[in-house]
Amino acid sequence: MSVTGITFFEPKTYRDFGKSGRFEAFRVVVEQSDLYVKAHRKLEKETYQLLCECRAQVEDAIARRKDFLTSLIPLDEDPRDGPVAALMVQAGKKAGTGPMAAVAGAVADFVGQGLMQWSPEVIVENGGDIFLKVDEPMVAGIFAGTSPFTNRIGLRIEPTLLGLGLCTSSASVGHSLSLGKADAATVISRDTPLADAVATALGNQVKKPSDLQRAVEWAVSVPGVDGALAIIRDRIAAQGNVELVDLSTQDKEMSK
Repeated sequence: MSVTGITFFEPKTYRDFGKSGRFEAFRVVVEQSDLYVKAHRKLEKETYQLLCECRAQVEDAIARRKDFLTSLIPLDEDPRDGPVAALMVQAGKKAGTGPMAAVAGAVADFVGQGLMQWSPEVIVENGGDIFLKVDEPMVAGIFAGTSPFTNRIGLRIEPTLLGLGLCTSSASVGHSLSLGKADAATVISRDTPLADAVATALGNQVKKPSDLQRAVEWAVSVPGVDGALAIIRDRIAAQGNVELVDLSTQDKEMSK
């Protein structure tokens, strides 16, 4: 059984572009979108084309209604929206956020789903928001800023048939807007845009340690969410389908 490590929000130096077991790793950048991809072969051209197609749909929605870019509350659906923008609006409605709270997850999902026609396994990371389709178990390490949990715990991910979203919001790491104080708010869902939007809303709700349990219980109450985890300093809460892994023990097993 092999284990692949992916860390949310770790600085870009964690991106290893060497061959890792069955995966080839590569990076594709278009303006603000900076994707780190693992697949069974290098698919830079295909990834670039999918990324441009995805961004065009989002840019079209923004051009037609400026509040698509700026709103912090849900918007109504617009029949002129492309599929990506429509998924972002739907995710925002379920999470209670604006559509842009789902943009990184929506991009990762669109590109990852598209790449599956060339590679049976795909991992697409977009600023800490991840779409993955894997055939073997893996562990995703949690990076939570200066919290003592950083790089000490991970989430075990079982093989996925159709793909899975792992998305994280943080008030202490990265540039994304968060109205809370969570060092990490991570959501697991088969719907990656939804995982992204709910992670944002989850992070917004955690302003002090006593908020943790109530916030993760709210997150898993959203239809389509499988699990949620939130960290603030030295406190953690998890709910739903979340299997935590001690990374120090994992490292020892891998070194045998």
